[in-house]
Amino acid sequence: MCFMIAMDPREEQWNREVRLFFHDRIFAKVLEPIVPQWLKPNHLTVFRMILTPFVLWFLQQESYVVGVPLFLFAAVTDTWDGSLARTRKQITSWGVMYDPIADKLLIGSVLFLIVLEHVNRFLGLSLLAVEVVIIIGGLYGKLRGDIRPANWWGKAKMVTEVVGIFLLLMALWFRVDLLIMISVKVLAVALIVAIVSILSRL
Repeated sequence: MCFMIAMDPREEQWNREVRLFFHDRIFAKVLEPIVPQWLKPNHLTVFRMILTPFVLWFLQQESYVVGVPLFLFAAVTDTWDGSLARTRKQITSWGVMYDPIADKLLIGSVLFLIVLEHVNRFLGLSLLAVEVVIIIGGLYGKLRGDIRPANWWGKAKMVTEVVGIFLLLMALWFRVDLLIMISVKVLAVALIVAIVSILSRL
């Protein structure tokens, strides 16, 4: 299956030249030692895909007491799978391709379900459009054999989107209008970072 595929030359190069980010070093010291060896980064990616429908269901039901923590947990697994892949040198072509797709399924669906309803539609649709462009670009790159790990801008995009959506969900949960305004500003920054992320990969 996808988790047992032997390394191809690209994977060997990615793992040989891997660069650890600041949060990877924290992960390596705090969490990596207690993560069982059988748990692979790709397992976390698939787990995030499985969690997404449950996140959407609870949010759609306005059960924020479950939906918000579940969304945050699902989003955090993106950091965990990436850090695990880099610290254990388990970067794979499958993970490079499908980890961003898992992110976009989570973020894009929550954008469609929540953000478009409660935030400026132009901003929400723009963020959705950018996510679609990134997915199409990734698929086109795969067809050309040009598969590359996410860069710093891609990670910054994910973080700002998660923070913006989280603030909006907290605003809805606790009925704090000020958080909606802050969320809009953060999501606007996320849109700018997303555009830069696309341009950085051209």
